[in-house]
Amino acid sequence: MLDRREFLAVSLAAAVAMKADAAPRTAQGEWRNRQPGMAYRQLGRTGFMISEVVMGGNTISPTNYEHVLAAMDRGLNYLDTAPAYGNTESEKGYAKVIKARKRDQFFLNSKVSVWDSNRSKQFQDIFASLDATTQKKLQTKALDEIARRKADEPEYFIGYFGGQRAELDQAYLANIMEAEYGRKIDRNKNYKRIIWESVEATLRRLGTDHLDILMCPHGASTPVELLRYPEIGEACEVLKKAGKVRHIGVSAHTDPAGILEAAAKSNVYSVAMVAYNVVNHPYVAKALAAAQKKGLGVIAMKVARPVFAGRPNGPDTPARQAKMDAAVPGGLKRPLKAYSWALRNPNLSAVISEMVNRSMVDENLQLAAEKKSA
Repeated sequence: MLDRREFLAVSLAAAVAMKADAAPRTAQGEWRNRQPGMAYRQLGRTGFMISEVVMGGNTISPTNYEHVLAAMDRGLNYLDTAPAYGNTESEKGYAKVIKARKRDQFFLNSKVSVWDSNRSKQFQDIFASLDATTQKKLQTKALDEIARRKADEPEYFIGYFGGQRAELDQAYLANIMEAEYGRKIDRNKNYKRIIWESVEATLRRLGTDHLDILMCPHGASTPVELLRYPEIGEACEVLKKAGKVRHIGVSAHTDPAGILEAAAKSNVYSVAMVAYNVVNHPYVAKALAAAQKKGLGVIAMKVARPVFAGRPNGPDTPARQAKMDAAVPGGLKRPLKAYSWALRNPNLSAVISEMVNRSMVDENLQLAAEKKSA
């Protein structure tokens, strides 16, 4: 009979064996920090070969970054951050990582955190000036559109953070108002210049001259944000020509299938980081497969959140946890089960993990191990 340690080892080996195939070592692409034993996949049309588990940046800071170096020593090569994380503390923390490692050892991603919130604010200011009858009419149209897209269905919407529903409502209200009131907004200032200013500030905080990927919007809630704002592409094209940004991406908690479809349709985006997990899988799988065929590189986020008991901002339910346990039997912790389940999907390039210390690095990177040859 296996003891606890042997049981976990068997469970881990089974999880690694069931992953989709990684890129072969002979694959053409841009390789960085390739280490023995680490599995890598291609990030869509970027050609970047990224580790199957990448580093989330929400808890990185100038006093909490050394575990990132430990992860890189094991072969992790993709770092994610955003100005919103820790009110710029994440970018400042990664600046210390950049000083400690050569810039060509990793791929670096940051975001334009203010774009979507600023868009909503512009329309909220206009909305506040309207009479009650008009306000009610606009709100009803927005709610009807949310219902039509089924964007708020519980097992699709999930609820990853406290303000997610407000973001959804505000985004759809802005979409409804755009046709009639959009002319009142200075589009050059609020949709284009804001991107340039954000990137310049990000590069200063990070202490680098370029980002490998810039995600804008950071936290898109609707496909409209990707398809009806040409200013995003125009602003990013200027940044690309200046050598400050290499590829454009988008991140989204809400309506990930719609965001993937819009990103694949657009000629702006090369990468999408979207919420994808065992709970919302039935809603997202088809769009994910289609996006991969279009060359969109996809990183799954919020993979473990719906089944990770004990998170203060997550609506953990026994039914969701049971779904995870049924999909991945064995003795692994539920977050590890969640990541290993997602890595079975060949349409994903990686999963992003918010690893907050060395212990989590050691634990989670086991899942990014190369599969043993038969």
